[in-house]
Amino acid sequence: MVALSKYFIAIFMAVYTYESFSVFRFRGEKRQRGIYTRQVLLLFFVHFTSFLTICIETGDLQYLFFYAFQQLAVFAVIVLSELIYPTANKLVVNNMCMLLVIGFIMLTRLDLGRAVRQFVIVLVSIAAAMCVPWLLKRFREIKDISWLYALLGILPLGVVLILGNTTYGSKLSYSVFGLSFQPSEFIKIIFVFFVAAAFYKSTSLLQVAYATAVAGIHVLILAASRDLGSALIFFVTYVLMLFLATKNFWYLLLGIVGGCGASVVAYQLFGHVKNRVQAWRDPWTVIAGEGYQVAQSLFSLGRGGLFGLGLFQGAPDDIPKVERDFIFSAVAEEMGLIVALCVIMTALSCFIMFMNIAMRMRDKFYQLIAFGIGVLYIFQVFLTIGGVTKFIPMTGVTLPLVSYGGSSVMATLLMFAVIEGLYIIRQDEGATNVEQRKIKENGQPAETAEKEETAETEENP
Repeated sequence: MVALSKYFIAIFMAVYTYESFSVFRFRGEKRQRGIYTRQVLLLFFVHFTSFLTICIETGDLQYLFFYAFQQLAVFAVIVLSELIYPTANKLVVNNMCMLLVIGFIMLTRLDLGRAVRQFVIVLVSIAAAMCVPWLLKRFREIKDISWLYALLGILPLGVVLILGNTTYGSKLSYSVFGLSFQPSEFIKIIFVFFVAAAFYKSTSLLQVAYATAVAGIHVLILAASRDLGSALIFFVTYVLMLFLATKNFWYLLLGIVGGCGASVVAYQLFGHVKNRVQAWRDPWTVIAGEGYQVAQSLFSLGRGGLFGLGLFQGAPDDIPKVERDFIFSAVAEEMGLIVALCVIMTALSCFIMFMNIAMRMRDKFYQLIAFGIGVLYIFQVFLTIGGVTKFIPMTGVTLPLVSYGGSSVMATLLMFAVIEGLYIIRQDEGATNVEQRKIKENGQPAETAEKEETAETEENP
């Protein structure tokens, strides 16, 4: 059973990933609904098969109870999102749940205590995220308070710089009532709202200068805190949002030049950056020190093969902090390269849907938000996977929804909720416009107009 389970998991995951992209072929809800139903079934198959393997390997029934709680939570998220927000994007919900499930599987295998803590944080985060779409629809005045977003971003980062806890030479977090959290994870979302609000009404040179100055303060504080991974994410997100807002290639070119220059300066100023570059260039010469994590990560990627060694059959614990920065290597080793590639493709499917939603938004403010969150998400995925595969130097960021980290998973769930809120706003606006147009042209009732529009869409996707 254990030997066969890895093949079933790989097949289920591969079919699920195929469905994540096949949904883009259709616009009719009737055809898409069948795909979403198959995705949910495949998600449950992957989850059940993985935890059955864990229970067989360990002989411990407590894993079975933990699985039952997870399964109930995933089912509740899918059902409640359908009931509370009928027009929500089902692909975003399904992909979010699949990535969470992969994270739960690997964290349970690595450290049950941390998996339980992550599960509790996810429950709290989902409860908060369920309110976000309603808040976005309710409060439309959020477009006019860019100054407030700037303060809400700069002040907490400044507090971390002065009073934050130091972890591996970087000031990343601070504690309140015994709970430690990383503000930069949440400020990423606020930062996107700031940039969108700044460029909503004007993209004049003066407004660009104002937004660039505020964005620069964010990046400089993060650099001073030695949180260079987050500083890079903020910088890239701002440059791309600026380019989208202005359509000016000179801004994009200046951003690229400025980023390259900042990288050289960071290499000269920070010793840990030099260490990471050395570990990236040739981890074998420093395998006893800075290159140890990267070397062990490459060993894990090589051991797994296409279908993996099987859960509890590998040695992912050889990688220090594997549950945070290097969980992708653990997935590749024990669940196989097929599953690991499917994780990448599922994340890419989310990004494509984010961009699809951004293109459909008529309001420039909402369009910039959807685009900015999409860039935040996919760039963090790129940094994490690029680092563990030695494609780029390590940056110390987590794999969204999969890695262990309360602040990271909570912030990512809120990002997905914002995207859902924007999609619901667009769907509601589209339905209203269709009804008004049909009534104006044909004098038909709203219900008849909506049915005709749906039929027309399904016949001519």
